[in-house]
Amino acid sequence: MRLAAVGDNCMDVYENIGKAYPGGNPVNVAVYFVRLGGEASYTGVVGTDSYGALMKEKIGEKGVDVSHIRFEEGHTAITHVELIDGERVFGDYEEGVLANFKLTDEEIDFLCSHDMVVTGLWGNIHEDLEKIHARGVLTAFDAATRPDDEAARIAIPSTDYLFFATDDGDTPKLRKQMQEIHACGPKLVITTLGDKGSIVYDGSTYWTFGIIPCNVVDTMGAGDSYIAGFLKGILEEKTVTQCMNAGAANSSVTLEYNGAW
Repeated sequence: MRLAAVGDNCMDVYENIGKAYPGGNPVNVAVYFVRLGGEASYTGVVGTDSYGALMKEKIGEKGVDVSHIRFEEGHTAITHVELIDGERVFGDYEEGVLANFKLTDEEIDFLCSHDMVVTGLWGNIHEDLEKIHARGVLTAFDAATRPDDEAARIAIPSTDYLFFATDDGDTPKLRKQMQEIHACGPKLVITTLGDKGSIVYDGSTYWTFGIIPCNVVDTMGAGDSYIAGFLKGILEEKTVTQCMNAGAANSSVTLEYNGAW
C-alpha cells in the first residue's frame, strides 16, 4: 500500500530552546505512515535556503520517497513555535515558496500512481483534488480546526476521508456539523478531540474512541499521527473502530518526544 502526501511543509522553529524540526501536516503523515510499516512519498516545494536542503534530507532519512520535492528560489516555510508546559504555542508563519505552489501534470500523474492521496488546509492543492479524485484514487484532507475555510469547502466534495479537530468535545453542535460535512461528499468525517479522543460519522452511525494514555512531552504531530494510523487502517480494510484505535495508538507514540518526529 502506497500513500502520497502532498502540500505544505515547514520548519518548526522553537526559538526558546534553540531547536528547529522539519514538519508540516502532509510531511508528518508520510513519515508516520512509513513508521507504521507502509510506503509513502511526499510531494511539495522547498526553498533554496539551508532549511530546504535539510527538509529533503531529513524526510528522506525517514524512508519517505522524496523524488518529487521541488526546489524554488526563496525561503522554505517556517512556523515559529514556543513549548510551554508540554503544549505548543504557535507564533508567526512565514509561507515562503509555498505561497506559489501549484501541481504540474506530471506531479498529478505521480500522485495518482499511489493508493491514496492525503493533503491539508495549507497545501495549496485543494483545487486539484477533484482531478485526482476523478481518476479513482482515494483522497484524504485535513481541515485542521477550520473546516469552514474556503480551501476546505473546495476540497470536501472531492474528499473520501475528511479530518478536522476541535477542543470542544463531543457535542450536539459538533455532530450536526459532521452531518453537514458528510452530506457534501466524504465517505467518513473524522474529528479528533484532543485528550477527549475522537469521533467518526459515516452518514448513519457515530463511532467514538478514547485515548491511549502516555507520558505527554510535546503535542506537536499528535493529530497527524492519528491521521496516518487511521488511513493505514483504511487501506488495510479494517473496521472504523480498529482505524480509530490505530490512530490513537500512533498518536501516543508521538506525544512522548519533542518535535513532530
